[in-house]
Amino acid sequence: MSQDPAKHPTVGNAPDGIVLTSAPNGEPVDQATAAARRVVDALLRTDRTNANLHRVAEELNGIAEHLEEHAPEVADRLIDMWHGEGVTRHDPVTGPENAIAPPLTLAGRDDGYVEGDVTLTFPYQGPPGHVHGGVAALLLDHTLGVANAWSGRSGATAQLNVRYHAPTPLFEPLTIRGRLTEENGRKITTVGDIRTADGTVCVSVEALFIDKTVPRPR
Repeated sequence: MSQDPAKHPTVGNAPDGIVLTSAPNGEPVDQATAAARRVVDALLRTDRTNANLHRVAEELNGIAEHLEEHAPEVADRLIDMWHGEGVTRHDPVTGPENAIAPPLTLAGRDDGYVEGDVTLTFPYQGPPGHVHGGVAALLLDHTLGVANAWSGRSGATAQLNVRYHAPTPLFEPLTIRGRLTEENGRKITTVGDIRTADGTVCVSVEALFIDKTVPRPR
């Protein structure tokens, strides 16, 4: 099913460089999520013997209990999450309301690519000092989905062929790109990669999407 250009920016109908992902807007939920991201990173960096982690655990459990007291039923929360149109704010790659998202910001380009820069730290580590392969696949899968939308298409991932060319470093700027390359009825082929600042390709991907989506909760 094609995206409606009136509601979703697409290549040729929107300016080069337009941001396609949700940006933090200064609301309390965005501020709280950014703080939670700092906590996750800090826990992995901290000195285990001198950080008074018993007190930290007590305070974090208190915060979690406070948030859980204000949590609606899952079905109701899903409806709220998926209300409205446009990009979501809660996905695990670009969502400013999701503490496990880096988050990655993606922009649309006139050549059909979407791309964004991100620096990943300890929460995304696999091999020592490098990005977990599953995290790299997650980032690329989501980027390709945004690339499909930029080209006016949408669909579910049917096959993700990931090739790891070189270890992907932590603590260094990475560029993630994706572009729709072929359409054949309901089948959509999209490619992408992750590169370092000097242009080295660390991970590349070719994916097959099927023009079928899961209905939104109502």
